[in-house]
Amino acid sequence: MDAAAIAALTLSLLLGVYIFLFIFRIVLTWYPQVEGDKFPFNWIVVPTEPLLKPTRKVVPPIGGVDISPIVWVGIMSLIRELLLGQQGLITMALH
Repeated sequence: MDAAAIAALTLSLLLGVYIFLFIFRIVLTWYPQVEGDKFPFNWIVVPTEPLLKPTRKVVPPIGGVDISPIVWVGIMSLIRELLLGQQGLITMALH
């Protein structure tokens, strides 16, 4: 396994973890009483909040529902597919 394949695998794992964390953020929005600064929820809030905060300024809550995590799931999924999908840029370069 060469360095490019390891980098692609690392990027795939990183994007996958972020998608997973954003899905958890979507679930956390259903429970407003959850304190995001307390363990174990801070493990979900801390890495995602730097991306969600500026997104909320561009995409405000609709009907009181924060849709910024949904936007980021879409963005991360698109990036992962464009770069690492079956016909992704990195995948095609490695083969």
